[in-house]
Amino acid sequence: MALISADRERFPNNPWQLVETRHEQGNEGTLETLFALGNGHLGIRGAHWAAADSDLPGSFINGLHEIWDIKHAENAFGFARTGQRILYIPDANNFSVVLDGESLSLAESEVLDYRRSVDFSTGVYECRVTWQCRSGAVVTTTERRAVGFASRGSLGISLEVSTDREVSVDVTSSLVNRQDQPVEDHSVHDPRRAGRHAGRVLLPLRLDGGDGSLRLAWEAAESKQRVGVAVDHWTSAGHQPFETLVDQDYSSVRYVLAVSPGEPFRLEKSVSYAAGRAIQEPSVDPAAVAEEGLRPVGDIFAESKAHYRDYWAASDIVVTSQSVLQQAIRWNLFQLAQATARADVAGIPAKGVTGSGYEGHYFWDQEVYLLPYLTYTNPDGARKVLEFRHGMLPEAQVRAKELSVDGALFPWRTINGLEASAYYAAGTAQFHIAAAIAFATNRYVWATKDAGFRDGMGAELLIETARMWISLGFFGKDGLFHIHGVTGPDEYTAVVNDNLYTNVMARFNLRAAAALEHAGISDEERQLWEAAANRMQLPFDERMQVHSQDNDFMHLEPWDWNTPRSKYPLLLHFHPLVIYRHQVLKQADTVLAMFLQWQDFTAEEKHRAFDFYDPLTTGDSTLSACVQGIMAAEVGYSREALEHFTNAVFIDLDDTHGNTIDGVHIASTGGVWSSLVCGFAGLRDQGPVPYFDPRLPAEWDGLAFHLKIQGRLLLVELETGSITLTVPEGEPLAVDVRGQQLTVGAEPVKVALEPVPQPEPTVFPSGHPTASIPVVRANS
Repeated sequence: MALISADRERFPNNPWQLVETRHEQGNEGTLETLFALGNGHLGIRGAHWAAADSDLPGSFINGLHEIWDIKHAENAFGFARTGQRILYIPDANNFSVVLDGESLSLAESEVLDYRRSVDFSTGVYECRVTWQCRSGAVVTTTERRAVGFASRGSLGISLEVSTDREVSVDVTSSLVNRQDQPVEDHSVHDPRRAGRHAGRVLLPLRLDGGDGSLRLAWEAAESKQRVGVAVDHWTSAGHQPFETLVDQDYSSVRYVLAVSPGEPFRLEKSVSYAAGRAIQEPSVDPAAVAEEGLRPVGDIFAESKAHYRDYWAASDIVVTSQSVLQQAIRWNLFQLAQATARADVAGIPAKGVTGSGYEGHYFWDQEVYLLPYLTYTNPDGARKVLEFRHGMLPEAQVRAKELSVDGALFPWRTINGLEASAYYAAGTAQFHIAAAIAFATNRYVWATKDAGFRDGMGAELLIETARMWISLGFFGKDGLFHIHGVTGPDEYTAVVNDNLYTNVMARFNLRAAAALEHAGISDEERQLWEAAANRMQLPFDERMQVHSQDNDFMHLEPWDWNTPRSKYPLLLHFHPLVIYRHQVLKQADTVLAMFLQWQDFTAEEKHRAFDFYDPLTTGDSTLSACVQGIMAAEVGYSREALEHFTNAVFIDLDDTHGNTIDGVHIASTGGVWSSLVCGFAGLRDQGPVPYFDPRLPAEWDGLAFHLKIQGRLLLVELETGSITLTVPEGEPLAVDVRGQQLTVGAEPVKVALEPVPQPEPTVFPSGHPTASIPVVRANS
């Protein structure tokens, strides 16, 4: 069911804001995600300030988590042993406002006017409500929020109360430990959602407060990670607090006063969090460290505005003549900034810092779907994510020994470097995460020419993952190199032999490692890697004349496509074994391999693979639509490319997968970036030079964006029939446009483009379905 695009009166189209003009009950949790703020380190959900008006409020710090022992019903050697879950940090976004004895809430009070927004250009959240109070007064409350960037642990909140007559105002500002409140364990019904801890998690270390200030600190019971928070309040006209209460679960500062017309009451709440390695020593007071980070609320708002001014100057993507898509595109780009900007040396959770979905874990998503965006818009940020992966190398080497392979085996899902996936068939068996890390490493080095990283951490990542592949696979009697017992990106086929995606990416990994000039690689090892890569088994079905997803995929029973739409996603309605024995995909798998390793397949192979697999793909994964759209564009299916892209760009805005309540699908937002840059602009990398083969939709008048490549800022401008490239400053850049070699400098280089013919759809010699299941979404 569509949300944003279904009601443009309630959610008007604005190219630089997400706006809600009317409050309705029923989607509070989803909208808390859509209106969330974050900087990659600290995140705050977009909940209303009144408890009665929120559904799943909370705040998070990237990487701050609790652990527990995983209890397997039937244990076995090498199963994941340590569960990890992101914590709800004590949440500062809480107020109660009582006017003349009436407690204001959207659920109970009369609302005359309502408007809330999040401004992509400034990073500021604002909610203004005009209330008709039972006392007769007309009162307007305005709340504004922003997170810091130079001070990444900072949060600024202001609340203003204005009135048309003198009223009695009772305002309480509170800090709530939501982590230890009793809440339903949603993961019982949906494995994509976050679970809850049975016992108390946050144990108080310090509880101090007075005169409107709070200094508090906690320690997680098992992980022993600490978090400190400092809160200061400021009011207009210097109002003193009526009382300040301090408790481990609920601390508050209360103001009681009279407010007159023309003299609004303004309350500013400056919040600073401290977490991470710097406060783990017992002698360090986390609350004192947090106090050092306190900033005036006005400074925090200024930091946010300055950050986004610079961000959009280099990272905006402009689509001409498509205003509805432009708003959705900018919302997705805004989410990418919020998930990554100040993560520093840390991973990127699957939900960023907008919710607790997927337990706050890091997956392969960050390397395949997010690091392309980071590499070409914020290369320093990309390096820090790779440094974070490199920091997990010791644990990955231990894990490799547990699974009887050499080198390093990185966890499928994790926060602290240990495997946290309790279902190995769709977790640990996804060895392809190793190649994802190698691929992201190689892309970063290619795009930045960062020799220091290449020769140090980068080389170690490539070498240790290559050693894992060569020991995992084997040379068969046919003389080919096989990799058995793995799961590819498509989790609807698990523990298979010679998954094409895995083998193709492992081949890349082995070749990239073999190409290194590194003292740690012997001649024998290099020759072995090259032989395995050159003899890699790539399943191909002679009858269909198409690459098979794995050795057995073509022999599976076809899925019954008359299955009611209500039974999707399949993982919530069918036992895994039912799904595994059918020819049905959760997400693009072979098609993804052909996108990432674009030089290894012919145009005909890509065309036939897309025609065969697109109809079999349910799209139950949010990672699917973007990849299918990219390859549809390359093949020449303009209409299908635009349809897949539109589905991708509205995945969260329209909650098409029904779980946006748990946070933004950050990997999908990265896929939206790739859809524009790699799909419609046709960028392919890691070749001799950057390569463009544009596929601008006929409905679009233009597409423009910047890429940071090898120390230059490349401006790319597409319009019907041409592409224009410019490097405004620095040395010229060599670029290839459809086989034409160019040198691009300060003077724009314009290249004419012939239309891309649409191919005839492939007719396969069997009765496979011929159309994908469309995502149901109302017209905008």
